[in-house]
Parts: sequence; structure tokens; C-alpha cells
Amino acid sequence: MPSASSRTTAVTAVVTAALAAGLLTGAATTSASASPTPSPSSSADGQVRIHDIQGPTRISPLLSQQVNGVPGIVTGVRTFGSKGFWFQDPNADADPATSEGIFVFTSSAPTVAVGDAVAVSGTVAEFVPGGASSGNQSLTQISKPVVTVVSSGNPLPAPVTITERSVPSRYAPAGDPAAGGSINALPLDPSRYALDYYESLEGMNVRIGTSRVVGATDPYAELWVTVKPHENASHRGGTVYGSYTAQNTGRLQIQSLVPLAEQPFPTADVGDVLSGTTEGPLDFNQFGGYTLTARTLGKVTAKGLGRETTRKQHADELAVATYNVENLDPGDPQEKFDALAAAVVRNLAAPDIVALEEIQDNNGAKDDGTVSAEQTVKKFTDAVVAAGGPAYEWRSIDPEDKKDGGEPGGNIRQVFLFNPKRVSFTDRAGGDATTATDAVRAGGGAALTLSPGRIDPANTAWTNSRKPLAGEFSFRGRTVFVVANHFASKGGDESIVSQHQPPTRSSEVQRHAQGKAVNTFVKKLLSVQKNADVLVVGDINDFEFSGTTEALTAGGVLYPAIKSLPRAERYSYVYQGNTQVLDQILTSPSIHGFSYDSVHINAEFAAQNSDHDPQVLRFRP
Repeated sequence: MPSASSRTTAVTAVVTAALAAGLLTGAATTSASASPTPSPSSSADGQVRIHDIQGPTRISPLLSQQVNGVPGIVTGVRTFGSKGFWFQDPNADADPATSEGIFVFTSSAPTVAVGDAVAVSGTVAEFVPGGASSGNQSLTQISKPVVTVVSSGNPLPAPVTITERSVPSRYAPAGDPAAGGSINALPLDPSRYALDYYESLEGMNVRIGTSRVVGATDPYAELWVTVKPHENASHRGGTVYGSYTAQNTGRLQIQSLVPLAEQPFPTADVGDVLSGTTEGPLDFNQFGGYTLTARTLGKVTAKGLGRETTRKQHADELAVATYNVENLDPGDPQEKFDALAAAVVRNLAAPDIVALEEIQDNNGAKDDGTVSAEQTVKKFTDAVVAAGGPAYEWRSIDPEDKKDGGEPGGNIRQVFLFNPKRVSFTDRAGGDATTATDAVRAGGGAALTLSPGRIDPANTAWTNSRKPLAGEFSFRGRTVFVVANHFASKGGDESIVSQHQPPTRSSEVQRHAQGKAVNTFVKKLLSVQKNADVLVVGDINDFEFSGTTEALTAGGVLYPAIKSLPRAERYSYVYQGNTQVLDQILTSPSIHGFSYDSVHINAEFAAQNSDHDPQVLRFRP
């Protein structure tokens, strides 16, 4: 059996709840009401076939109807998670928009086998993985089935081969404004749009040939490949997500139908190759959309992707880094601390200043009111010394309990580390979780009233989110201001395979407000001292082309330094096979001639110490 996971449990629970309620409710049913409802006997021979159920749109024209004796050949059986089987009509109709395969939800382990010819009776349903509120497209299926096995050992319908040429370059049609931006009721055009092409194959037996891995094997036994090797390729084998209109149509999620106890899922990194033939039914799920659920899984051929190492800063260069260390707390294994510390020392070449995100309090997710993170930081800085690095000092501000979001009880926050042999920290007392720091003129230049201090913590932009941490540093006699950030997550956003096109990105509202608040603070600093050196760093949780970045850079007060890299190198994170930017360092106009590096040591690998790649910027103040 596969490893128990909250994701599998969630899917099963949603399936069960949806079917127990009768049939799907919400957006899918609403869309279906606009579709015709023909008689179940709509095929020429009077027998309802799978293509009659699937129909030419995303919603079955037979939704909620009882169908009887639907014929086909079993092409895949799933005995774990959302249990059931796929079957396919070997006698296709002439319409490329209508799929010939469908999933049968059995709730318990199905008793059919691949190659069985079956006749299935049951109720046509549209199941939305993640629930109707997720905005996801639905999966057409037959529920409450009665299955008759007619014969066994039959040849399977020939698989449809998904190739670079078969998948359209356009991602999705524009949603219908009259339907709230939904594409559910639009006729499928599989020759024009990638999402329509995949939808036209929903439930069918498909295969891919040798394909490059663009999303490493994850803890849930799945990986991502692309069937389009030249589509926005990164230098290291990934597929770069460069804009909201470049969705990388060649990506497919790969899972296995074979239980892990019988056949371990292969471990792959980005740039590896899934060699040979991978074949099985095309599914749709909450955690990636269209997924090839493999009966036959290709072999992973490793290409030996290496973890990057940045260069050491010169004596007159200040090196500043940002690194999301993924919910670090003292209860984590010492091996995690050691690996993260070794990365700071070796891969990041021991930067002078390191802004850490997701440092948890002293007992991690235990929710008992603890907010101090002294033990967490000490364990980390001790590990840095043990790895041969500098004896970093640190500054931070404890958050109010349960006010900054993140894992419940963890009280994540940003922390400044700095090498006292290279840089000094200007301490100005009084900073706490609720008191705002300000920019004032002092000694002929700008200064912070509180250092470390939080930026505008009472602003509603920071509700249930991390407040920016500002610090004043001195390097070779020059003052440098650093603002460490961890903006609100993308939780609640619709996925790029949403029924709404373009998808609703509701979380942007808060990040835009956060970007504006930080931008306002930087503007004040620069109004006090036009040539002040300011670095805004951290997990911005948004792309370099996003509205959040536009809010941060408004008025030209900041520049997203990752844009200094070639497009194929702009990324810090891999999500659903898209290599993309979440972590950034932005510079004020006085900082020019800098050297920037997104150091790829985590995001592209199955073995990760964090899911983010750290960023390093070096410049001469």
C-alpha cells in the first residue's frame, strides 16, 4: 500500500462525502443545467456508450441520470486512495471531443481486472476534487455501480500517445463571463487548447514515450514530466513559469497504479529522464490536474543534476542571502540542522547577512503559548560553526502567539544572522511585535527608530501573516538597511487547471497590500536619504512578474534583482512541474553593479532540506 498521507485521506473523504450526499452540487451542477439533457439512449444502436456519458463538454449531458449496461474494457484498477477502475469503449465515435474512457468509483477495492469486458450500470456524477469551492474542474464518473464481467483477458484499447505535437500550445479557452468565467459548458476544442485536449482524453488509456522530469519525486509518490522538451526549458532541465499566459502545456503528473508495497515508486530529480513507455488511464485530481496513472511505468534514467555552489564574496563585497528553512524547530532531526547549516557554509559561501524565514518557536507546533525561538536559532548557529562557518550573531522579534500564520502553534518568524567579523548590527531598543519602526534622519543620513523593528505591524495587510523585520547594519563604514519578509501564502488560490480561466487568485489581495506597505516604508527611507542602500529580501510568495512585485517596486524605489538573470535561470521553487520565483531580493537604486545568484540546492531534488532555493546578492556599498 502507498504511504498514508493526508492528501489521500482528504481525497477519499471528499469522494465519499460527495457521493453520500447523492450527486455533486455546486458549480458543476450549475454548469450542467445549461447543457442539453438527451435521452440515455443517444447512440445509434440505442445503447448508452461512454462517449455519450462524457459528451463534448466538461460536464456530462447525462449528469444525475441512471445508465445501464454501459460496455467497455477495464484499462486500470486502483485499490487505494479513491478506489475504483477505468474502463474504455473500444468502438470510438467520430468526435475527437468525446472521451471513450471513464472512471467508476467503487468506494471499496474493485473486483474487476485489467482486460475484463464489463457492463456497468450506475449513476452519472461529476466529482470535483477538492470540493466545489476549490474551483477545480470535475471528473466525470459512474457512481453506485453494478458491474457485470462479460469476459476476461481481452486486449486493451490502443493507447493514445501524448506527444509534443499532439498537445496544443495554447493552454485554455477564456471562460464564459456569463458563467462566472467558467469553461465547463464550453464545447471542447482539443486541437486548439491543451486543457481541452487533456479533457477529451479523460479516463482513456494513454501513453507517453521517453520524457524529461520537470518535477522531482515527492513524498506522495508522484513526479512531473514534460512531453515538450523545448517548452520554456531551464538550463538545469526544468520548465520555467514565466508569465500567467505561459502555462507550460507539456507538463503531466505521473502516478503509479501499483501499490508501493509491491513496487516502489522511482526517485527522480529534475532533469532526469523517464525512459521507455509509461501507459495507463488519464485521471484528474486535486493535486495536479491531469495525471497519467500508470499501469506500466517507465524507468528513471538519472542525469546527475548537481547542487549549486555560489562564489565567495570579495573582501569589499557585502553578501546578503535569504533562505526559507521550512518550519525549522528544535524537534527536527539534527541531520536537518546540519544539512541546512552546511548549505549556508558551503553552497552559499557563508554570506555576511542571512535572513531566515520559517524559524519556529522553541517547541515547534506545540500550541502552548511559547513564542521564543532562542533554542531554534542557537541549534542552527551552532550547526553552522560545526560545519566550519562563522559564529553568526542574530537578531529577531518574537511574534504575538498565533498572530503570524503558518503551522498552528509554530509562530514562524524571520531572523537575521550576521557575521560580526564582517558586519555590525546597529541596535536601537524598543522593537516588539506590535510597535512600528520608522525612518528618521540621524547623523547626516537615514536611520531606523527601532532596530530590529517591525514595519507597520498594525496594518491589516499583515493579519495572520508575518510582519516585515527591518534591521540596520554597517559594512566598511556604510549603513545598509535590510528588510526581511515572508508574505502571505497562495493558499486559497484556484489552480491553473481551474474551471475558471483565468483562475481566481484570491490570495493576491493580501500580498498586494503587503507589497504596498513595504514600498511605502522604503519610499520614506529614500525620502530621508536618497542614496540609502536598502535590500528587501525574503519569501515573497509571488512571481517576479506579479502584481505583488509591481506593488513592491512602484515608483522605481526597488528593483527585483532576479530579473538580472537570464529568463531560464529565474526560479527558486518547483510546483507541479513549473520552476518559478517565490523568493526574491530587491534593491534600492543606489545598489548597482551587484552579483545575483539563485542557488539551486533544494527545489529540483527529491531529497530536500527545504522546498525553497536560497538567494544571494553581493555588492560593494
